[in-house]
This record gives sequence, structure tokens and C-alpha cells, in this order.
Amino acid sequence: MNAADPIADLDTVIARSRAAQRRYEAEGSQARYDRAAEAVGWAIMEPERNRELAELAVATTGLGNVPDKIIKNHRKTLGLLRDIKGVTTCGVIRDDAETGITEIARPKGVVGAIVPSTNPAATPANNIINALKCGNSIVVAPSPKGVASCERLIDFIHAEFARIGEDPDLVLMVPAPGSKEKTQRLMESCDMIVATGSQNNVHRAQTAGTPAVAVGAGNVTVIVDETADLADAAEKIRASKTFDNATSCSSENAVVVVDAVRDAFIEAMARAGGAVIEDEATIVSALWPDGHLNRQVIAQDADRMIEALGLQGKVPEGTEYIAVPTRGIGPDHPLSGEKLSRVLALYSAADFDEAVRVTREIQLYQGAGHSVGLHSRDESRPLILARAIPTSRVIVNQAHTFATGGSFTNGMPFSLSMGCGTWGGNSIDENVHWKHFLQSTKIVREIPPREPTLDDIFAEYWKAAGR
Repeated sequence: MNAADPIADLDTVIARSRAAQRRYEAEGSQARYDRAAEAVGWAIMEPERNRELAELAVATTGLGNVPDKIIKNHRKTLGLLRDIKGVTTCGVIRDDAETGITEIARPKGVVGAIVPSTNPAATPANNIINALKCGNSIVVAPSPKGVASCERLIDFIHAEFARIGEDPDLVLMVPAPGSKEKTQRLMESCDMIVATGSQNNVHRAQTAGTPAVAVGAGNVTVIVDETADLADAAEKIRASKTFDNATSCSSENAVVVVDAVRDAFIEAMARAGGAVIEDEATIVSALWPDGHLNRQVIAQDADRMIEALGLQGKVPEGTEYIAVPTRGIGPDHPLSGEKLSRVLALYSAADFDEAVRVTREIQLYQGAGHSVGLHSRDESRPLILARAIPTSRVIVNQAHTFATGGSFTNGMPFSLSMGCGTWGGNSIDENVHWKHFLQSTKIVREIPPREPTLDDIFAEYWKAAGR
């Protein structure tokens, strides 16, 4: 490596990636693209390697926990491989005699993937699989804490590639150590950016001058209404809130409970490991001791979180997360924002209409476009919520973390990156998946004319408004 010019080293990596992609596309086939994607899937899912990656991620980032990362690496990858199995991404993908259009799948080229430390193996693996499935090469830019995990993942991928005779230059990473300058160079030099992580990275991706698929901030708010199955809601919120120590952008950050069931729901939460702490000021000062989130609390196991917040002896044995009653929303009320920890803001509402209003206000402050949740037996309320809140997803009666990014029990595509629409400053409102790594060329043939008359178009309008 050229220590004197690290950008030159990166340029060499990008050049290798581009040459590999051109060969991959020129010599490509659906069978080859599928096999390469499967190789990456096995590189992270093989049990011993999965455990090694999970242990390395926790050891080097200090975020999350090993058992949940193993589950995440496995299930997210398995679900993605299920989603793309049998999908045509090479050659003719549509041939419509009626319109005379034949559509040919084409890769985007070199993908630059900006990935976070919260999921330093699962997120790059997801992006790599999508890229290779669609005929692209990819260069990954991990966060500084995620470098070791990313390097090891790519080692495993290259080992699998050696078994099937695939080109290792299809999957490369920014040479360590990472830097903003290197990440910027990658974003300006690649053909497509996919960016997950800090909003600073997302902003830089969207202003780099390269087409970008980027995602917005999470700050999930969930409503529990008076018709909800309270025990079911409490258990699902516990499972979701505590999974991987709340590293997910889909982890609940606030719950809004209708007054009629507030006391009963708090009892259900207690049975499911949630302790209510009626001391907002103390929790806020411990969570943000210097105006920044306390790193001793972020994405930590329950015992370490409890100790860092000074709650030893103040919560029951077996407490898995805490809920803090609050009313404030906005920058002067940090509990209303994302906390990346086993801490939940607990709001009360007189009725469902007020719960919707509170949820909307929280989302407008932070997390607009991402997702909200609803625990309710009233089948009309999801539609009310969907029309009232600036959100791309309304998750109904499910553990939010497991549902938003794809589940074997719902129809969402498996992904670790959620587009948030214009509400969240994104160009997409979908889960990032294979379709975003593909473009197409259209062959357009002449067909018999289909020109309408003015009456065909305006008859109903003229009847209503006059000519």
C-alpha cells in the first residue's frame, strides 16, 4: 500500500473493481450471478464463521450482543436469499407484445456501500448479495469500528469465491484505515452509492454527485390502544426493544398508550421485563451527561445499562429495559428522540386520536418517513394512522425490529436499510433490496396506433365543467 498517498491506493481498488465488473457483466449469466450471491450468503451464514463475525463485531464496536448478532446474520441473509431466489436479473426481464417493449436487465456498475458499525457484517453482506445478484461489483466503506468485521467477512467471501472460481475483485473494501476523505472519494468515483448509518454519511452520499440510495433516521413510535392484546403487545415490544441491545433503527424508541389501558399495560410491561422509572430528569442527565449519548449505555446489555444509569437496586431483578414517562417532544426533550439503548419513552394519550397526534409530533421531530407501529384489534385504525403520519410503514401487532426489515411472517423484503421517502429526505420509500441495484435497457418497437379522441379523454370532464 502507498502510505504516502492513501487516495491513490483507493483509486487502485476502485479501478480493480471496475475492471472486474466489466468482465462479470460481459461474461455474466443468471447462473453465475446467482452462484456468486449464494457464495456470499454461505460466507456469513456458515455457523462457525457467523459466530466469529458476531464475536468480532461486539468486541471491536462495543455494540450489541453476540447471540442476537448471530441470529441477525443468519435470518437477514436467509430471508434475502429467499427473496432473490428465482428472480431474473440477467438478460430479458420483460417482453410485452402489446406495448412492443422488451426490457433487458443491466447492472449499475461499481457500487459504493457505506455501512454502519451497528451491523458491521449483516449490512455489508446484504449489500454485497444484492449487488452481485444484479451483475455489479462492490466496494465497501465500513465505519472505523466496523473495519475488522468487514475485513473478516470479505476474507470469508473470497474463500468461497475460490471454491467456485469467482473473481475476488468483485468484492473489495476501502483500504484501512478508513477516513472521510476516502469515503468521499469512493462516493464520487463509483456508479451508485448505497448508504446506511449516520445522517452525516447519508447527506454526503446524497450530495456526492453520484446516484445514491440512502436511508433516513429511525425513531420508532408505537401506539398501544384500548383494544390491544396487552400481554402480546408488551412481549413483542420487549423482544424488539432488547434485540441486539437496541442497535436497530427499527427498535422502539417511544410507546404512546391510551389512558384507558395505561395501568394494565404497565403491569404487562413489568411481567415482560420492562421497569417504569418515574424520574425523567435523572435518566436524561445520565443518558446525555455532556449533551451526547452516554457510550456506557448505548447498545449495552441490561446489567451494564442499569449500572451506567445508576439504577442498581432501583429496578426489579430480571429487568431487561426501562420505560420513562414523559410528555415533552422536540430538541429540548431528548427522550423523544432516538436513544440507541434499552430505554423507552412512555407517553400517555386520552384516546386514539390524541395518540395519533402525539405520534405525529414525535415523527415530525425525528424519524419522519421511517416507520410507526400499532397494537390494536380495531381493523380501521391502521388506515387512519397511515393517512395521518408522515411514514413509509405502519407495523401492525408485530415486534417492530423483526417486522420492518422483512420477516418470514410478513411480506416486506428482507433488508437492513429502510428508505424513508421525501419525509426522511430520501428518494425511495421502500426497503432497499435487489431492484435498487438494477437498471434496464428498453428495446422499443413500433405498434399499431393507440391515439384517443378528445371525447375519450374529456367527456366526463366536459359533463362536469362544460366545454
